[in-house]
Amino acid sequence: MRRSRALIISVLGALAVSGCMPARMPVAGVAPQSIDSFTYGRAYPAPPAASAPVAAVAPAPVAPVVATPVAAAYASLDEPYRLDAGDKLRIVVYGQEGLTNTYVVDAGGSITMPLIGAVRARGLTPAELAGSITAQLKKGYLREPYVAAEVESYRPFFILGEVAAPGQYPYVPNMTVESAVAIAGGFTPRAQRGTVKLTRPSESGTVQANVPPGTMLRPGDTVVIGERWF
Repeated sequence: MRRSRALIISVLGALAVSGCMPARMPVAGVAPQSIDSFTYGRAYPAPPAASAPVAAVAPAPVAPVVATPVAAAYASLDEPYRLDAGDKLRIVVYGQEGLTNTYVVDAGGSITMPLIGAVRARGLTPAELAGSITAQLKKGYLREPYVAAEVESYRPFFILGEVAAPGQYPYVPNMTVESAVAIAGGFTPRAQRGTVKLTRPSESGTVQANVPPGTMLRPGDTVVIGERWF
């Protein structure tokens, strides 16, 4: 018996050394176990593999803020004056007392004269208006009319905000923002005095700009005095 048992042990040892023993087959679908599962007998998930570093995404470029230039309407005060509602004109038709008179540009931008009726004035210079009246009088009324037009009084300007008496005031030639403030009773204690907001009608539409107090005004301008915060 002892000899048989020793023979069996010898045969098994030889098979193990020669690699004939079947290898342990892997189990499909089983995730690799961590060392804790072997130590404590519980299945713990293996630590996740380190992920590849994510490349930093550069922020989208921000478009630069471009300051809007002051409108061309403020660039030159030598531009010819253009008529609008509220202007009072002296129209002289030489040799025609019935046509020579004072006319006011109405809300529609026209003046109304005998014989020819409504004549558009808005947007024209006084000289251009005189030329328009001359052309219409030639249409069967006068052979060689001679017409002159001049501004008798300008349309008012407006001043609002932090002044003692905001409102509408008659325009005076060569008026500045400072003189307009003086006409309106001066600044209030809360007024922002460094710059003011000026709104001006132009041929291309209404334009606005922040201007210093020494800026020259024009008829129809609106001045807004802001409030300071300190």
